Amino acid sequence: MDFTFNDEQQQFADALRRYLDKSYGFEARQAIVRSESGVSDTHWAAFTELGLTALPVPQAQGGFSGGPIDMLVVMQELGRALVVEPYWATAVGIEALRISGTGQGEDAALLERAAQGESRLAVAFHEPHARYDLFELATTARGEGDRQTLTGTKSVVLHGAQADHWIVPARLSGELALFVVARDASGVKVTDYRTIDGQRAATLEFNGTPARRLGGQHAGAAALEHIADYGTLLLCAEAIGALDALNAATVDYTKTRQQFGQPIARFQALQHRMVEMLIHAEQARSITYLAAMRYTSENADERRRAVSAAKVRVGQAARFVGQQAVQLHGGMGVTNEVAAAHLFKRLAIIETTLGDVDHHLARFAALPGFVATEA
Repeated sequence: MDFTFNDEQQQFADALRRYLDKSYGFEARQAIVRSESGVSDTHWAAFTELGLTALPVPQAQGGFSGGPIDMLVVMQELGRALVVEPYWATAVGIEALRISGTGQGEDAALLERAAQGESRLAVAFHEPHARYDLFELATTARGEGDRQTLTGTKSVVLHGAQADHWIVPARLSGELALFVVARDASGVKVTDYRTIDGQRAATLEFNGTPARRLGGQHAGAAALEHIADYGTLLLCAEAIGALDALNAATVDYTKTRQQFGQPIARFQALQHRMVEMLIHAEQARSITYLAAMRYTSENADERRRAVSAAKVRVGQAARFVGQQAVQLHGGMGVTNEVAAAHLFKRLAIIETTLGDVDHHLARFAALPGFVATEA
Protein backbone atom coordinates (compact mmCIF):
# COMPACT_ATOMS: atom_id res chain seq x y z
CA MET A 1 0.00 0.00 0.00
CA ASP A 2 1.43 3.36 -1.10
CA PHE A 3 1.36 6.03 1.61
CA THR A 4 3.20 8.65 -0.44
CA PHE A 5 1.45 12.03 -0.58
CA ASN A 6 0.67 13.31 -4.07
CA ASP A 7 2.16 16.57 -5.34
CA GLU A 8 -0.91 18.63 -4.43
CA GLN A 9 -1.00 17.30 -0.86
CA GLN A 10 2.73 17.86 -0.39
CA GLN A 11 2.52 21.41 -1.72
CA PHE A 12 -0.37 22.12 0.62
CA ALA A 13 1.62 20.76 3.56
CA ASP A 14 4.67 22.82 2.59
CA ALA A 15 2.61 26.03 2.31
CA LEU A 16 1.00 25.44 5.71
CA ARG A 17 4.35 24.66 7.32
CA ARG A 18 5.91 27.84 5.92
CA TYR A 19 3.08 29.89 7.37
CA LEU A 20 3.28 28.22 10.77
CA ASP A 21 7.07 28.49 10.93
CA LYS A 22 6.90 32.18 10.10
CA SER A 23 3.83 33.32 12.04
CA TYR A 24 2.99 30.63 14.62
CA GLY A 25 6.25 30.09 16.48
CA PHE A 26 6.40 28.90 20.07
CA GLU A 27 6.37 32.38 21.61
CA ALA A 28 3.47 33.48 19.39
CA ARG A 29 1.59 30.36 20.39
CA GLN A 30 2.19 31.01 24.07
CA ALA A 31 0.89 34.57 23.73
CA ILE A 32 -2.34 33.23 22.23
CA VAL A 33 -2.72 30.67 25.02
CA ARG A 34 -2.35 33.43 27.63
CA SER A 35 -4.88 35.70 25.92
CA GLU A 36 -8.42 36.03 27.26
CA SER A 37 -10.03 34.14 24.38
CA GLY A 38 -7.27 31.54 24.04
CA VAL A 39 -7.53 31.64 20.23
CA SER A 40 -6.56 34.08 17.48
CA ASP A 41 -8.99 35.55 14.95
CA THR A 42 -6.00 36.65 12.87
CA HIS A 43 -4.69 33.12 12.48
CA TRP A 44 -8.20 31.77 11.88
CA ALA A 45 -8.56 34.21 8.99
CA ALA A 46 -5.19 33.04 7.65
CA PHE A 47 -6.31 29.40 7.88
CA THR A 48 -9.41 30.34 5.91
CA GLU A 49 -7.33 32.07 3.26
CA LEU A 50 -5.06 29.03 3.00
CA GLY A 51 -8.14 26.87 2.39
CA LEU A 52 -8.06 24.87 5.61
CA THR A 53 -11.66 25.58 6.59
CA ALA A 54 -12.95 24.72 3.11
CA LEU A 55 -10.88 21.55 2.79
CA PRO A 56 -13.25 19.06 4.53
CA VAL A 57 -16.45 20.69 3.21
CA PRO A 58 -18.16 19.02 0.21
CA GLN A 59 -17.80 20.81 -3.13
CA ALA A 60 -21.58 21.29 -3.34
CA GLN A 61 -21.32 23.58 -0.30
CA GLY A 62 -18.29 25.54 -1.48
CA GLY A 63 -15.52 23.30 -0.18
CA PHE A 64 -12.81 21.06 -1.63
CA SER A 65 -14.22 17.66 -0.55
CA GLY A 66 -10.96 16.80 1.19
CA GLY A 67 -10.74 13.21 2.32
CA PRO A 68 -9.04 11.62 5.33
CA ILE A 69 -5.59 11.68 3.71
CA ASP A 70 -5.92 15.39 2.93
CA MET A 71 -6.94 16.07 6.51
CA LEU A 72 -4.11 13.91 7.81
CA VAL A 73 -1.65 16.17 5.97
CA VAL A 74 -3.13 19.25 7.65
CA MET A 75 -3.39 17.81 11.15
CA GLN A 76 0.24 16.66 11.14
CA GLU A 77 1.38 20.22 10.49
CA LEU A 78 -0.97 21.66 13.13
CA GLY A 79 0.31 19.11 15.64
CA ARG A 80 3.92 19.93 14.87
CA ALA A 81 3.26 23.63 15.59
CA LEU A 82 1.07 23.01 18.68
CA VAL A 83 -1.76 25.04 17.14
CA VAL A 84 -4.51 25.94 19.62
CA GLU A 85 -7.10 27.27 17.15
CA PRO A 86 -10.49 25.46 17.01
CA TYR A 87 -9.72 23.66 13.74
CA TRP A 88 -10.12 20.08 14.96
CA ALA A 89 -13.47 20.89 16.58
CA THR A 90 -14.76 22.59 13.43
CA ALA A 91 -13.53 19.82 11.12
CA VAL A 92 -15.29 17.18 13.23
CA GLY A 93 -18.45 19.32 13.23
CA ILE A 94 -18.26 19.55 9.43
CA GLU A 95 -17.98 15.76 9.22
CA ALA A 96 -21.00 15.45 11.53
CA LEU A 97 -23.04 17.63 9.18
CA ARG A 98 -21.77 15.72 6.16
CA ILE A 99 -22.73 12.35 7.65
CA SER A 100 -25.96 13.27 9.42
CA GLY A 101 -27.26 16.30 7.57
CA THR A 102 -29.30 16.51 4.39
CA GLY A 103 -26.82 18.66 2.45
CA GLN A 104 -29.64 21.09 1.75
CA GLY A 105 -31.35 24.05 3.37
CA GLU A 106 -29.99 25.02 6.77
CA ASP A 107 -27.43 22.20 6.73
CA ALA A 108 -25.99 23.43 3.44
CA ALA A 109 -25.97 27.05 4.61
CA LEU A 110 -24.07 26.10 7.78
CA LEU A 111 -21.51 24.12 5.78
CA GLU A 112 -21.03 27.07 3.44
CA ARG A 113 -20.39 29.41 6.36
CA ALA A 114 -17.95 26.90 7.85
CA ALA A 115 -16.08 26.68 4.53
CA GLN A 116 -15.75 30.46 4.49
CA GLY A 117 -14.49 30.51 8.08
CA GLU A 118 -17.56 32.43 9.21
CA SER A 119 -18.91 29.70 11.48
CA ARG A 120 -16.99 27.53 13.93
CA LEU A 121 -18.43 24.21 15.06
CA ALA A 122 -18.00 21.76 17.91
CA VAL A 123 -19.43 18.31 18.66
CA ALA A 124 -20.52 17.80 22.28
CA PHE A 125 -19.52 14.14 22.67
CA HIS A 126 -19.05 13.86 26.42
CA GLU A 127 -21.32 13.89 29.44
CA PRO A 128 -20.43 13.90 33.15
CA HIS A 129 -19.85 10.39 34.55
CA ALA A 130 -20.09 8.76 31.09
CA ARG A 131 -16.30 8.52 30.66
CA TYR A 132 -15.71 7.22 27.09
CA ASP A 133 -19.16 5.73 26.49
CA LEU A 134 -20.69 7.74 23.62
CA PHE A 135 -24.10 6.23 24.21
CA GLU A 136 -24.39 6.94 27.93
CA LEU A 137 -26.61 9.97 27.38
CA ALA A 138 -28.68 11.78 29.99
CA THR A 139 -29.39 14.77 27.74
CA THR A 140 -32.96 14.60 26.44
CA ALA A 141 -34.91 16.26 23.66
CA ARG A 142 -38.60 17.08 23.51
CA GLY A 143 -40.73 18.29 20.65
CA GLU A 144 -42.07 17.32 17.25
CA GLY A 145 -40.72 17.53 13.73
CA ASP A 146 -37.22 18.91 13.40
CA ARG A 147 -37.63 21.50 16.21
CA GLN A 148 -37.04 20.38 19.76
CA THR A 149 -35.72 21.65 23.09
CA LEU A 150 -32.75 20.10 24.91
CA THR A 151 -32.19 19.57 28.60
CA GLY A 152 -28.95 18.19 30.01
CA THR A 153 -25.22 18.81 30.44
CA LYS A 154 -22.25 18.24 28.16
CA SER A 155 -18.75 18.31 29.60
CA VAL A 156 -15.27 18.89 28.17
CA VAL A 157 -16.61 20.12 24.84
CA LEU A 158 -13.38 21.00 23.06
CA HIS A 159 -13.53 24.64 21.94
CA GLY A 160 -17.17 24.67 22.90
CA ALA A 161 -17.13 28.34 23.93
CA GLN A 162 -15.43 29.34 20.67
CA ALA A 163 -18.03 27.58 18.50
CA ASP A 164 -20.95 29.32 16.83
CA HIS A 165 -22.94 26.08 16.58
CA TRP A 166 -22.81 22.80 18.46
CA ILE A 167 -23.70 19.32 17.25
CA VAL A 168 -25.34 17.71 20.28
CA PRO A 169 -26.30 14.02 20.72
CA ALA A 170 -29.40 13.52 22.87
CA ARG A 171 -32.19 11.04 23.56
CA LEU A 172 -35.49 11.65 21.77
CA SER A 173 -38.21 9.22 22.84
CA GLY A 174 -35.47 6.84 23.94
CA GLU A 175 -33.56 6.91 20.65
CA LEU A 176 -30.28 8.68 20.01
CA ALA A 177 -30.49 11.65 17.66
CA LEU A 178 -28.23 14.53 16.67
CA PHE A 179 -29.17 18.19 17.00
CA VAL A 180 -27.75 21.54 15.96
CA VAL A 181 -27.78 24.25 18.63
CA ALA A 182 -26.83 27.88 17.97
CA ARG A 183 -24.38 29.53 20.35
CA ASP A 184 -26.81 32.39 21.00
CA ALA A 185 -29.79 30.13 21.74
CA SER A 186 -31.77 30.75 24.90
CA GLY A 187 -31.53 28.50 27.94
CA VAL A 188 -27.87 27.55 27.61
CA LYS A 189 -25.04 28.23 30.05
CA VAL A 190 -21.45 28.03 28.80
CA THR A 191 -18.51 27.65 31.18
CA ASP A 192 -15.23 28.13 29.33
CA TYR A 193 -11.82 27.07 30.67
CA ARG A 194 -8.29 26.28 29.56
CA THR A 195 -7.03 22.69 29.61
CA ILE A 196 -3.53 21.70 30.70
CA ASP A 197 -2.31 21.53 27.10
CA GLY A 198 -3.26 25.14 26.33
CA GLN A 199 -6.43 24.26 24.43
CA ARG A 200 -9.93 25.43 25.41
CA ALA A 201 -12.91 23.37 26.55
CA ALA A 202 -16.34 24.14 27.95
CA THR A 203 -19.22 22.75 29.94
CA LEU A 204 -22.58 23.28 28.23
CA GLU A 205 -25.75 23.25 30.33
CA PHE A 206 -29.02 23.12 28.38
CA ASN A 207 -32.33 24.03 29.99
CA GLY A 208 -35.13 23.94 27.44
CA THR A 209 -32.69 25.12 24.76
CA PRO A 210 -34.10 25.33 21.20
CA ALA A 211 -32.46 22.83 18.84
CA ARG A 212 -32.85 21.59 15.27
CA ARG A 213 -32.73 17.87 14.65
CA LEU A 214 -30.43 16.67 11.87
CA GLY A 215 -32.61 14.79 9.43
CA GLY A 216 -30.20 12.90 7.19
CA GLN A 217 -30.48 9.18 6.57
CA HIS A 218 -27.66 8.56 9.04
CA ALA A 219 -28.27 10.57 12.19
CA GLY A 220 -28.36 8.06 15.02
CA ALA A 221 -26.04 5.95 17.15
CA ALA A 222 -24.05 4.56 14.21
CA ALA A 223 -23.51 8.07 12.89
CA LEU A 224 -22.26 9.32 16.26
CA GLU A 225 -19.71 6.51 16.42
CA HIS A 226 -18.68 7.27 12.84
CA ILE A 227 -18.15 10.94 13.72
CA ALA A 228 -16.13 9.99 16.81
CA ASP A 229 -13.91 7.76 14.66
CA TYR A 230 -13.24 10.71 12.39
CA GLY A 231 -12.29 12.86 15.35
CA THR A 232 -10.06 10.08 16.68
CA LEU A 233 -8.31 9.74 13.33
CA LEU A 234 -7.60 13.47 13.19
CA LEU A 235 -6.21 13.36 16.73
CA CYS A 236 -3.88 10.52 15.75
CA ALA A 237 -2.65 12.58 12.80
CA GLU A 238 -2.08 15.59 15.04
CA ALA A 239 -0.14 13.38 17.44
CA ILE A 240 2.18 12.28 14.62
CA GLY A 241 3.14 15.90 14.03
CA ALA A 242 3.68 16.46 17.75
CA LEU A 243 5.79 13.30 18.02
CA ASP A 244 7.98 14.48 15.14
CA ALA A 245 8.43 17.88 16.78
CA LEU A 246 9.21 16.33 20.17
CA ASN A 247 11.78 13.95 18.70
CA ALA A 248 13.44 16.80 16.82
CA ALA A 249 13.50 19.02 19.91
CA THR A 250 15.05 16.21 21.97
CA VAL A 251 17.81 15.55 19.44
CA ASP A 252 18.60 19.27 19.22
CA TYR A 253 18.75 19.60 23.00
CA THR A 254 21.10 16.64 23.45
CA LYS A 255 23.45 18.19 20.92
CA THR A 256 23.82 21.31 23.06
CA ARG A 257 23.73 19.95 26.62
CA GLN A 258 27.25 19.23 27.85
CA GLN A 259 28.25 16.46 30.24
CA PHE A 260 31.80 15.28 30.96
CA GLY A 261 33.07 17.84 28.46
CA GLN A 262 31.00 16.71 25.47
CA PRO A 263 27.40 16.83 24.17
CA ILE A 264 25.26 14.08 25.68
CA ALA A 265 24.13 13.21 22.14
CA ARG A 266 27.46 11.39 21.78
CA PHE A 267 26.61 8.87 24.52
CA GLN A 268 25.62 5.60 22.90
CA ALA A 269 23.04 4.72 25.54
CA LEU A 270 21.17 7.98 24.85
CA GLN A 271 21.46 7.47 21.10
CA HIS A 272 19.71 4.12 21.58
CA ARG A 273 16.92 5.84 23.50
CA MET A 274 16.40 8.37 20.73
CA VAL A 275 16.33 5.61 18.11
CA GLU A 276 13.58 3.89 20.11
CA MET A 277 11.67 7.17 20.24
CA LEU A 278 11.92 7.43 16.47
CA ILE A 279 10.74 3.84 16.00
CA HIS A 280 7.68 4.48 18.17
CA ALA A 281 6.82 7.56 16.11
CA GLU A 282 7.26 5.74 12.79
CA GLN A 283 5.10 2.82 13.88
CA ALA A 284 2.41 5.25 15.02
CA ARG A 285 2.65 7.06 11.69
CA SER A 286 2.25 3.88 9.62
CA ILE A 287 -0.83 2.66 11.46
CA THR A 288 -2.40 6.14 11.38
CA TYR A 289 -1.93 6.29 7.61
CA LEU A 290 -3.56 2.87 7.36
CA ALA A 291 -6.50 4.05 9.47
CA ALA A 292 -6.93 7.05 7.16
CA MET A 293 -7.13 4.67 4.20
CA ARG A 294 -9.62 2.40 5.98
CA TYR A 295 -11.83 5.21 7.32
CA THR A 296 -13.86 5.35 4.10
CA SER A 297 -14.41 1.58 4.02
CA GLU A 298 -18.01 0.48 3.52
CA ASN A 299 -17.37 -2.13 6.21
CA ALA A 300 -17.95 -0.29 9.50
CA ASP A 301 -16.09 -2.94 11.51
CA GLU A 302 -13.03 -2.49 9.32
CA ARG A 303 -13.13 1.24 10.01
CA ARG A 304 -13.57 0.69 13.75
CA ARG A 305 -10.74 -1.84 13.84
CA ALA A 306 -8.28 0.41 12.01
CA VAL A 307 -9.12 3.54 14.00
CA SER A 308 -8.91 1.81 17.38
CA ALA A 309 -5.63 0.13 16.44
CA ALA A 310 -4.20 3.52 15.48
CA LYS A 311 -5.39 5.16 18.71
CA VAL A 312 -3.78 2.40 20.76
CA ARG A 313 -0.43 2.61 19.00
CA VAL A 314 -0.43 6.40 18.99
CA GLY A 315 -1.27 6.46 22.70
CA GLN A 316 1.58 4.09 23.49
CA ALA A 317 4.00 6.14 21.38
CA ALA A 318 2.83 9.39 22.97
CA ARG A 319 3.55 8.11 26.46
CA PHE A 320 6.92 6.54 25.61
CA VAL A 321 8.27 9.41 23.53
CA GLY A 322 6.97 12.01 25.97
CA GLN A 323 8.51 10.35 29.01
CA GLN A 324 11.85 9.78 27.29
CA ALA A 325 11.93 13.38 26.05
CA VAL A 326 11.41 14.68 29.58
CA GLN A 327 14.17 12.39 30.87
CA LEU A 328 16.62 13.54 28.21
CA HIS A 329 15.77 17.21 28.77
CA GLY A 330 16.29 16.87 32.50
CA GLY A 331 14.51 19.42 34.68
CA MET A 332 13.97 21.66 31.65
CA GLY A 333 11.61 19.05 30.24
CA VAL A 334 8.81 19.99 32.62
CA THR A 335 9.10 23.78 32.47
CA ASN A 336 6.86 26.10 30.50
CA GLU A 337 9.89 27.74 28.90
CA VAL A 338 10.56 24.88 26.45
CA ALA A 339 8.26 23.51 23.75
CA ALA A 340 8.99 19.89 24.78
CA ALA A 341 6.90 20.23 27.95
CA HIS A 342 3.92 21.56 26.00
CA LEU A 343 4.26 18.87 23.33
CA PHE A 344 4.19 16.22 26.05
CA LYS A 345 1.10 17.78 27.62
CA ARG A 346 -0.69 17.87 24.27
CA LEU A 347 0.20 14.25 23.56
CA ALA A 348 -1.06 13.24 27.01
CA ILE A 349 -4.42 14.91 26.34
CA ILE A 350 -4.70 13.37 22.88
CA GLU A 351 -4.10 9.94 24.42
CA THR A 352 -7.13 10.39 26.69
CA THR A 353 -9.48 12.13 24.23
CA LEU A 354 -12.26 10.01 22.69
CA GLY A 355 -10.94 6.90 24.41
CA ASP A 356 -7.58 5.99 25.95
CA VAL A 357 -5.40 2.96 25.15
CA ASP A 358 -7.36 0.59 27.40
CA HIS A 359 -10.70 1.73 25.96
CA HIS A 360 -9.63 1.17 22.36
CA LEU A 361 -7.95 -2.14 23.15
CA ALA A 362 -11.26 -3.34 24.57
CA ARG A 363 -13.15 -1.99 21.57
CA PHE A 364 -10.74 -3.70 19.17
CA ALA A 365 -11.05 -7.00 21.00
CA ALA A 366 -14.85 -6.82 20.96
CA LEU A 367 -15.03 -6.55 17.17
CA PRO A 368 -15.94 -9.64 15.10
CA GLY A 369 -12.97 -11.68 13.94
CA PHE A 370 -10.77 -11.04 16.96
CA VAL A 371 -9.28 -14.25 18.30
CA ALA A 372 -7.42 -14.25 21.59
CA THR A 373 -4.36 -16.49 21.76
CA GLU A 374 -2.91 -18.15 24.80
CA ALA A 375 0.48 -16.96 26.00
